[in-house]
Amino acid sequence: MSAYYTLFKHVLIGPPLKGYYRPWVEGVEHVPETGGAILASNHLAVSDSFFLPLVITRKVVFLGKQEYFSGKGLKGYATRAFMEGVGTIPVHRGGGRASEAALRTGLQVLQSGQLLGIYPEGTRSPDGRLYRGKTGLARMAIEAGVPIVPLAMIGTDVAQPIGQKVPSRTDIGVRFGPPLRLDAYAGRQEDRDALREVTDGVMKAIQELSGQEYVDRDAARYKLELERGKTPPVDPNESP
Repeated sequence: MSAYYTLFKHVLIGPPLKGYYRPWVEGVEHVPETGGAILASNHLAVSDSFFLPLVITRKVVFLGKQEYFSGKGLKGYATRAFMEGVGTIPVHRGGGRASEAALRTGLQVLQSGQLLGIYPEGTRSPDGRLYRGKTGLARMAIEAGVPIVPLAMIGTDVAQPIGQKVPSRTDIGVRFGPPLRLDAYAGRQEDRDALREVTDGVMKAIQELSGQEYVDRDAARYKLELERGKTPPVDPNESP
């Protein structure tokens, strides 16, 4: 573990959060004790990335925007230290080469035997519902030959609604489900149908754990429509 991660989890952030919020956990035995695995979670609040690592003993690595690590001055240093402290590694986000680079980075994490935390929806839920997953996690899991552990964050959206910086005191929990092993998909990391099938299976498992209503559309696109004051019906031809 990095010095920042150890300091933040065990001294600066972890103990106060545990003491004040007392997060509960179910199914933690489903998290592999060793080896690479993807922890696939719903995404309700910024604090999801703080509470998830608190309930397991192993380090969780997240992928974060490069901009978090390139700021200047005291604020830039503090942001960079904080991101490193909660287990985030920088990647360039966007389409094309940036997306491929993020996938390569995730693969390196998994192949080195670490846990990779992923929010398949790609962004926080705008309204508490669960949205269609992106297929990148399936591609990484198949290529790396690792299981996907579905999980649900419970109550973080109540504690920290969108726009609220500091979570309020409420019950917060994490519920893990049995690992999804993808041996039957070996070698199919470029097969779009296989990737969509695996991803949809992961989202179904997350929904069963969280109890959220499922929306079969891209969350980021839906957010954009909300910002424009529009809420069009689901487009069946919308790409994954």
